[in-house]
Amino acid sequence: MTRYVAGRLLLVIPTLLGMSLLIFALVRLLPGDVVDAMLTGDVGASAGAKAAVRRALGLADPLPVQYVKLIEGVLSGRLGASLTSGEPISGIMARAIPITGELAVLAVVLATAVGIPLGVLSAVRRNTWADLIARIAGLAGLSVPNFWFATLALLVGSLVFHWIPPVTWIPPWQDLWGNLRQMAIPAVAISVYLMANVMRMTRGTMLEVLGLDYIRTARAKGASARSVVFRHALRNSLIPVITVIGFQVGNLMGGATVVEVIFGLPGMGYTLVQGIFGRDYPVIEISAMFLAAVFVFINLLVDLLYGVVDPRIAPA
Repeated sequence: MTRYVAGRLLLVIPTLLGMSLLIFALVRLLPGDVVDAMLTGDVGASAGAKAAVRRALGLADPLPVQYVKLIEGVLSGRLGASLTSGEPISGIMARAIPITGELAVLAVVLATAVGIPLGVLSAVRRNTWADLIARIAGLAGLSVPNFWFATLALLVGSLVFHWIPPVTWIPPWQDLWGNLRQMAIPAVAISVYLMANVMRMTRGTMLEVLGLDYIRTARAKGASARSVVFRHALRNSLIPVITVIGFQVGNLMGGATVVEVIFGLPGMGYTLVQGIFGRDYPVIEISAMFLAAVFVFINLLVDLLYGVVDPRIAPA
């Protein structure tokens, strides 16, 4: 198990470096830069004035120098400041991370709490009305885009129930009930796709496991139906489900962008979009690298959970 964990940890370093280099290169390929965005409409701004602003902002340095400075800042914790507002990026991240983190956690909890029981029920009651309803719901969840669901929920909430989301985020440590009311619909909107995926994966793996020999042996020995389903079948069906959840958590944090914009939640996705609009390189790079790091570490956690769920994957 120790060798398994060490091998997975060693793979994280080159992965993060490769992601940082790719993000840096893609950001520099964006048309225009922050100077062009800042001086848009200023017909009196000469090429010399723009060049002077770029030198002041450090954008005139060679690209390898800029990349090294970026990595040094990340490793030392000095993330720098926004090129457009001058606000420290650490402060921007401190405001945005809790919002997106809470959205992702609520979405995963909802998807897991609903998707796994529905998948088990669908597999155990195969070809019944319960199975049919669960399969139709899963197909609908895969087909409905989260931004469409979020927009429809906002329209129905405002026109029918006269509910309008607050213009500012309510921290849970200040008003837990108000926070949950504000975050419930956005969390449901981004959890629908994951919920459907979890349900379908649980159903498929449960059906496969329920047909194996050791399940028939357990039933022949007199094990109760509950014990067969939850103790024997479900545990051995969880590895593909854990994989789906792990891969989707990173996507949730990045895919919540449109939902955050619709509901006015200044999370990581919203911050990243605003940085792209303003060509604010440090904000874009730090935000994208953070999301990439979350994705990598969540998948590392999934790999480690494999060894817990099935010891054969991580031999001693």
